[in-house]
Amino acid sequence: MPKLSFLNTAHGSRLAYRKTNGFGPGVVFLGGFMSDMEGSKALALEAHCTRAGRAFVRFDYSGHGESDGEFADGTIGSWAEDALAVIDRLTEGPQVLVGSSMGGWISLLAAKARPNRVRGFVGVAAAPDFTVRMWRDELTQKQRRTIDQKGEVQIPTDYGDEPYTITKDLIEDGWNNRVIHAPFHLDIPVRLIQGIEDADVPWSTALTIADRITGNNTEVILVPDGDHRLSEPEDLRRLIRIVDATVNEVA
Repeated sequence: MPKLSFLNTAHGSRLAYRKTNGFGPGVVFLGGFMSDMEGSKALALEAHCTRAGRAFVRFDYSGHGESDGEFADGTIGSWAEDALAVIDRLTEGPQVLVGSSMGGWISLLAAKARPNRVRGFVGVAAAPDFTVRMWRDELTQKQRRTIDQKGEVQIPTDYGDEPYTITKDLIEDGWNNRVIHAPFHLDIPVRLIQGIEDADVPWSTALTIADRITGNNTEVILVPDGDHRLSEPEDLRRLIRIVDATVNEVA
């Protein structure tokens, strides 16, 4: 396993990361909301890239995992800044981004901001614009009122003991960083892996993303019994196959 290192960014974040040197195109893993870089998908891809001799980076957004900062201070825009710093400072040449859940949203923002560097994208239960859906469909009237009055609300999660802190800044910044509310030009290989049984991201989200992307190289891979994590052994094997194929297409 590569050593734990830290990147001091120009925008003030101190980000934890692990980098595997190798040939390109490289692979960068972007994790989900309140997740860290130690998840099974990141580790499986790292092990595979290490065996293949391919460059790979995984990292924690500010307020996540080993990185500095408070989770509640983060927004989609600030975490996208973190991702761009990682791409700019820790990688060279063309990169394929692998974005899990919220990482899919961050990946799309990064692809838009760095079209010459981001040459492929693999989304795993990608959740762009999820804060818009959260505000509209998932938060109760009482929770929305609490956010308006107090600036934040705590909501329980099935993915850990600590509740999510949903802030007014997160909701407002998410609205300003929407990517699938209108056509989105992305002329690179895009592969969207989505579980039909995902309880957090409706499987139709993958179809919406594909519909909004105006490039001609987007594919949706629906997994009939797949959940949100998509971390079972067969899921990891599928992910590795798809990332390999995408990297080979970019090379």
